[in-house]
Amino acid sequence: MISSEPSPKSTPPGNDQKILIIDDDRELCALIADYLQPLRYGVVAEHDGRAGADRALSEEFHAIILDVMLPGIDGFEVLRAIRSRSDVLVLMLTARGEETDRIVGLEMGADDYLPKTFSSRELLARLRAVTRRRGVKAGASAEGTQEPESEWVAGPLCIRPASRTAELDGVPLKLTALEFDLLFSLARARGRVKTRERLIEEIGERLYDGMDRSIDVHIWSLRRKLGDDPKAPRFIKTVRAIGYMLIDPNAE
Repeated sequence: MISSEPSPKSTPPGNDQKILIIDDDRELCALIADYLQPLRYGVVAEHDGRAGADRALSEEFHAIILDVMLPGIDGFEVLRAIRSRSDVLVLMLTARGEETDRIVGLEMGADDYLPKTFSSRELLARLRAVTRRRGVKAGASAEGTQEPESEWVAGPLCIRPASRTAELDGVPLKLTALEFDLLFSLARARGRVKTRERLIEEIGERLYDGMDRSIDVHIWSLRRKLGDDPKAPRFIKTVRAIGYMLIDPNAE
């Protein structure tokens, strides 16, 4: 259950941003609405999977907060329906706290996830983080004023920051905004190790917590899409207790 906290006194969004919550827990929906509405988010809710999918596709929303466990059809089916026609921001809630749920959601196109026991401040931070990532100008550098490269090639992997796209063996990769940011951040290091803290700082995740392994879940999903084997990686290498690096075959 979301913790009860007052809305922060930070600057609210410049315009009302419409949020759809798809969750059968009516009390939770009301708590989220009470927290976000003073920050000028317009919040509406649906409590059934089918009704939620229909509304998500019939109206325009800034973001959708989507529970996995729903009556009618589950959250994964709702997400599949949404992604067939829309790239709206989707933040999934996982009541069971199972890593499998998070991985499946990310692979199906969710932008981020939260375990169902979360604080309202964390929800707001995640919502703002995925908004920032989606709103980053094409090709904007994560490391300051340096001009973005037209493309970065590592063997069969090609990354194009200007269009925020990537290809493997000429086939486009279906990456979430966060996965692209991770991949590009690793690519810019050109064979150097990036710590978890640095990656989290660059992609706009919440403050680093030594017990939080969310970055590892996103890396796992990215590896799956690259067809990478962690035991014999072609692309992403784990540096134990430190972070990750993208292997650059061009440097060999």
